[in-house]
Amino acid sequence: MARARRDDEAPSARLSDGTIARVIPSAYAGGWELDVDGTPQSHVDLDDPTHLHFEYIARMGAVIDQLRMPGQPLTAVHLGAGALTLPRYVEATRPGSRQQVVEIEPALIELVRAHLPLPRGASIRTRIGDARETLGRFPAGLVGHVDLLVSDVYSGAQTPAHLTTVEFYRAAAALLAPDGVLLVNVADGAGLAFARRQVATVRAVLEHVIVLAEVQTLKGRRFGNLVIVGSAAALPTAWLPRLMAAGPHPAKVAQGAELDDFVRGARLATDADATASPKPSASVFDR
Repeated sequence: MARARRDDEAPSARLSDGTIARVIPSAYAGGWELDVDGTPQSHVDLDDPTHLHFEYIARMGAVIDQLRMPGQPLTAVHLGAGALTLPRYVEATRPGSRQQVVEIEPALIELVRAHLPLPRGASIRTRIGDARETLGRFPAGLVGHVDLLVSDVYSGAQTPAHLTTVEFYRAAAALLAPDGVLLVNVADGAGLAFARRQVATVRAVLEHVIVLAEVQTLKGRRFGNLVIVGSAAALPTAWLPRLMAAGPHPAKVAQGAELDDFVRGARLATDADATASPKPSASVFDR
C-alpha cells in the first residue's frame, strides 16, 4: 500500500493510448523509474548517469563502450525515448556526442524533461513522431554517418509489428556509417519464436550480428530481454564474453555457429506478416 500511495502521488502524464506514465522513486536501485501502465520502462540515476540498472541496458552500454576510441564523441540516433537513459550515458561517457531521439509520445517527453532533466549543455535533440516514418526524414547529412542506432520502442509492454520487419531494418541500416552499429532490444519468453525471427531478420540486413542475453533467457527458459547487435563491419567482440560473464547476472555472447543454430528454420519478419512482440505476463514485473 505504501508503494501504491507513492505511485498515486508521482508526477504523471496520460499517453495517447490512454495509459499513464509515471516517474517514481526506484525501490531497488536508487534514482528513478519511468513506469508506463505498470511496466517499468527505464531507470535513471541523475547523480550518476553511468549507473545502468536494467540488465539489457547495461549490456548495450558494454557494446557502446567499445565503439571507436574510449571517450570519442559519437553520432547517435535513439528510436524510443523512455527516460533517455542511454542518451544520458553516451553524453556522460562521450562528451560532445551528437544525439537524436525519436519518440511518438510528446507527453512522455514533457514528463521526463520536467522531472528528470537532461544535463545542461547536452546535445540531445528530440523528434516527435513514429520511429519508422521518421527514419526517412532525417537530414541528408546524417544518412550514412550514424555511429550508433538504438531501437528500443515499446507501446505498453510490446514492440509494434511495423518496427520488427526486414523493411524497417533496411531503412534503419541506411543511416549507419560503414562501421556503425545497430542495437535492438528484443523481449521474448519460452521458445523464443519472436526473438529467433528478429535475429534472422537483422542478419538478412547486416552481415555481422551477435546476441547478448542472460543465459537462461537465451535458452528460452524465462521471459527476458535479448540485445541484438548488428553491423556491416566486423564487431569489436574480443572483450565481450568476459564482460557478459561478470554480470549483471551471468550472460553470454552468442555468435557464429551458435547463431546459425539459433535462427535455423526461422522466417524473416516482413511488412506482410510481422507481429508485435509477445506480451509478458503481469508477474514478470512483480516488484
